[in-house]
Amino acid sequence: MEAFLTSTAVVALAEIGDKTMLLAIVLAARFKQPLPIVLGILFATLANHAFAAFLGEVASVLLDGIWFRYLVAASFIVMAAWTLVPDKLDEDETPKPARFGAFLTTLVAFFLVEMGDKTQVATIALGAQFQNVLTVTAGTTLGMMIANVPAVFLGNALIARVPLGAVRAAAALLFLAVGVWLLLETAGWL
Repeated sequence: MEAFLTSTAVVALAEIGDKTMLLAIVLAARFKQPLPIVLGILFATLANHAFAAFLGEVASVLLDGIWFRYLVAASFIVMAAWTLVPDKLDEDETPKPARFGAFLTTLVAFFLVEMGDKTQVATIALGAQFQNVLTVTAGTTLGMMIANVPAVFLGNALIARVPLGAVRAAAALLFLAVGVWLLLETAGWL
């Protein structure tokens, strides 16, 4: 349960104000079809985060050692700093006029934009930490949905009311807490 809840909280907070959340708003405004967009986000996230959690788990098994645990702890601390940097949707990442409908456009766009994104990197680190692909994938996917579904339905009104700086700070503190906790645990101080 710890892996599921930690994964959910970390990704839900990290995703707020992220470029994929901005993409959800752009897609919602373009298509005005929330259900296919939400389903596209769900399936893209499941595929992307299952791969990332698997990669993290495999890395933790192959690279098992105290130095790897320190590396995972450091990655959470680096993620804390990265989370404080506001995201914006770059022009080249904005989806082009759709030829394939809301679902397929969302599926492909979300999968590609999520590659190398901070939530994907966090999922790799969570997979390495908890070594449970299904639980981490379920938690990180739920976190993505918690952040992005309201963005699809409420869009710009949500962005105008949510203090993104405070949310980024809370997410950064969560990443920092997980990193420090793992660092102290690896050092044998907990």
